[in-house]
Amino acid sequence: MVEKTQHTFRKKWGQNFLADTNLLRKIIRTIDSNPDDSILEVGPGEGALTERILPLVKHLAAIEIDPKLIEYLKKREDLQNCHFIQGDVLRQNLNELPIPTPLNVVGNIPYNITSPILFWLIEQRSHWNEAYFMVQKEMADRLTGTVGTKTYGRLTVMIGAFLNVKKCFIIPPEVFIPKPKIKSAIIKLVKHDEPIVSDEMFSRFEKIVAAAFSQRRKMLRNTLTGFRISEEVKAKIDFTRRPETLTINEFAELSKII
Repeated sequence: MVEKTQHTFRKKWGQNFLADTNLLRKIIRTIDSNPDDSILEVGPGEGALTERILPLVKHLAAIEIDPKLIEYLKKREDLQNCHFIQGDVLRQNLNELPIPTPLNVVGNIPYNITSPILFWLIEQRSHWNEAYFMVQKEMADRLTGTVGTKTYGRLTVMIGAFLNVKKCFIIPPEVFIPKPKIKSAIIKLVKHDEPIVSDEMFSRFEKIVAAAFSQRRKMLRNTLTGFRISEEVKAKIDFTRRPETLTINEFAELSKII
């Protein structure tokens, strides 16, 4: 059943609200919260998911950029125990929230800022344990792409160096208000025990990955000519290969500082 809403949707913030009761229940089962959990919800909308999470966890905060929605949410009697924050999530430090960390992050995020939010999570990875996001299906395919496929690319490598990404299930456009033109997916993000790339290597890693995939049909010997790479690494990695054939660990090898 899809519930109707009275909200005037703001296109600039990519607002599409999930309003299918059965699907909301499925998301709750997927998140599988514990009674002692702290959760940050990104983009609560009118609170359809918020009202289902709140009774299940110890601490809940929700950040929403739309001031009209924040005003509405704060007036809801059933959500008084949730900490609502009006603002841009990309400017929010997790350790400054009014709930304990490390926490879990949940959100139906604006699809146009999915990549920045993922890198925001990576930067603050010491303050969270798991994240569940609703993203465009195409984005989920890219994040979970395997070596040698069309979906495997720059973003797969950059995010995969820090996070394990699992595609949980696909969501049809009919369950949203307003109805988008694309399919969506729920993804689960979990940090690697140790990042594949150290913070010291990250800048070089980012540049090498970007250069390699800037012309993905060309061989590495053509796209990485501007980088100093040790003979030891060159002996391990064949530079006649194309970028989509390299694993994330091999990109990390290329990024080792001489």
